[in-house]
Amino acid sequence: MKRILSGALAALFASGAMAADPHPHWGYQGESAPAHWAELDPGFEACALGHMQSPIDIRNAHQADLPEIDFDYRTSQAEAVNNGHTIQVNLPDSGGIEIGDAHYALAQFHFHTPSEEKIDGASFPMEVHLVHKDAEGHLAVVAVMLKQGRKNAALEEIFDTLPADGDSHALHALNPAVLLPAKHAYYTYAGSLTTPPCSEGVRWQVLKQPIEVSESQIEAFRKRYPMNARPVQPLNGREVQESRS
Repeated sequence: MKRILSGALAALFASGAMAADPHPHWGYQGESAPAHWAELDPGFEACALGHMQSPIDIRNAHQADLPEIDFDYRTSQAEAVNNGHTIQVNLPDSGGIEIGDAHYALAQFHFHTPSEEKIDGASFPMEVHLVHKDAEGHLAVVAVMLKQGRKNAALEEIFDTLPADGDSHALHALNPAVLLPAKHAYYTYAGSLTTPPCSEGVRWQVLKQPIEVSESQIEAFRKRYPMNARPVQPLNGREVQESRS
């Protein structure tokens, strides 16, 4: 977990996206699919050679006295961006989280379909990743599963106006707390980015309780991205813990 983040990761955040430089092209199908990411660029070698890769199938987690995630989000101006890999919402000043003595500022959140993380082998229709960074550049991701249910009014503006590939537009002021379920119990493990360059040293927190979005909202996202999820990766002896509450 204390591995220093690579220059590629620093560049990634400077661009405001959780994706590598658009050259070379990578994707989720054909010759640019996840199985070939490491072949596309020497900087992507961790996608094949890394031993702490994400996502994973969460099974047999060990209960532990983990610190609560202290969410300190606030309303911020927001911008929705279609970066060619997902719909990402950039938030320049929206607060952050504290986990124990560590503080991370929220940078952005983005969506995957189906969920990248699995729980006991089961996936959800969608997953949202809230991506945070501390003062030293270390990343912490809070993952929230999205299940089909009632229309999510708080996310209506995002799903009703999804930008086309390469486009972006401003959203009304948004508090990212609308993405959180009522309960914040979580699983945690040491992992990586789920997109090239697959840099490791990312602190993952996967909330146990999902939130709801409607079938029409799921389908609206899938019109832009029918599938943008990396397959689960080997655990390689890593311990997965879960909070007691």
